Amino acid sequence: MARRILISGATILSMDAATGDLARGDILVTDGKIAAIAPRIEAGDAEQVDATGRIAVPGFVNAHMHSWQTGLRGLASDWTLLEYFRWVHAGLATLFKPEDIGIATFMGALGQIDAGTTTLVDWCHNNPTPEHTDAAVEALAQSGIRAAFFHGSPKPDPKPGEPHFSEVPHPRSEVERLRRGRFAGDDGLLTLGLAILGPHYATMEVARADFRLAREFGLVASMHQGGGAAKTPGGWETLITEGLVGPGINIVHGNDLSDDLFGRLVDLGASFSVTPENEMTQGHGFPITGRLLASGAAPSLGVDLESVLAGDMMGVARIALGMQRALDNAESRRQTGAIPPTSTIRVRQALSWITIEGARMLGLDHRIGSLVPGKQADITLVDARALHLQPVHDPAATVIMQAGRSDIEAVMIAGRFMKRDGRLLAEGLDGKLTRLAASGTRIVEELRRGQRAA
Repeated sequence: MARRILISGATILSMDAATGDLARGDILVTDGKIAAIAPRIEAGDAEQVDATGRIAVPGFVNAHMHSWQTGLRGLASDWTLLEYFRWVHAGLATLFKPEDIGIATFMGALGQIDAGTTTLVDWCHNNPTPEHTDAAVEALAQSGIRAAFFHGSPKPDPKPGEPHFSEVPHPRSEVERLRRGRFAGDDGLLTLGLAILGPHYATMEVARADFRLAREFGLVASMHQGGGAAKTPGGWETLITEGLVGPGINIVHGNDLSDDLFGRLVDLGASFSVTPENEMTQGHGFPITGRLLASGAAPSLGVDLESVLAGDMMGVARIALGMQRALDNAESRRQTGAIPPTSTIRVRQALSWITIEGARMLGLDHRIGSLVPGKQADITLVDARALHLQPVHDPAATVIMQAGRSDIEAVMIAGRFMKRDGRLLAEGLDGKLTRLAASGTRIVEELRRGQRAA
């Protein structure tokens, strides 16, 4: 018999123009998918979930995060990007064992679910061995989150006789191995992408090979863009000329792109993932949110680094919105001497950046990102009855501008509750937190011992 769950009485923000919003509505979930959305649904045989006073939104999509750094939370909060490269990639990252990757990824994924995220783009670029990769993938599977595992490569300083990481192509054998195994299909909770170097961090030969590899296997190719001088000046122009840039190319950050190149990339269908707080903290520059909007595109948003900041997508959206409004307001004052007559960006747009736009970046907007009959039942319920959220005049504003992690009452992924009544439905959390702390402490102390010995 089909498993049916009726979520009733919620304020529904579907993020879909055809479905619309409901001040009070019901959502019927059948076998992991949304079967119906209406003001009232009769389903006496379904499990009943009273959502009166809650706001139902599509599960959040975190479009860029390095979950392997969960055990280093807060350690890099005072570091610029240069310090981060030195102490994390050239130092701490080299000390991770597969079990460290596993516990960090698992707890990072649970932390995302706790904060309302149902889809995590896990950009894993500390996987020197297949065992590290497998530990990360298994951790994502065990967490129950929907995840796009973006397979990357480590960035250590080369040892004598070794090539620099910028000269090493993405490992085809690993992509083939993953495609034969858990990622043989594209319809499960876990999907595969490539976290490649791109022309900013690789030689032209490596960038070209990696772009072609992603296209051959039909995978999203995501890359960091920014953070100092490019390894291959003019690399983007070459890749464009060779026809390798288009939909399926995902650019993270992009703060330093020239206006001309930026426009060409947008026109070709490349997507952009902005990590606003981390970009401003570490020195990337101002987020490109406004540049994307002016070009007719929109960002997806990501946390980036929990070693630097909090992993809360509502907070990420709030910062992206506030920062761009500040830039727009300052420009208005510069040009006219006056405050703009109205806000340049609406709160609802910010909600779209962490829902449907994240889904579009992954090419999964036909499955997730909005509450629509036929789509996967990835649903987040925000409890709007709290003192600090009442009264609710604009539900989107309540979610983006006022709510926080503690207001996430329930999280459903593919029709399965992963958080309910404000509590994660995961067992043995105390023991796993102890393992996470022990892992992070060991790695940090080992680096310090090495420094003292040197």
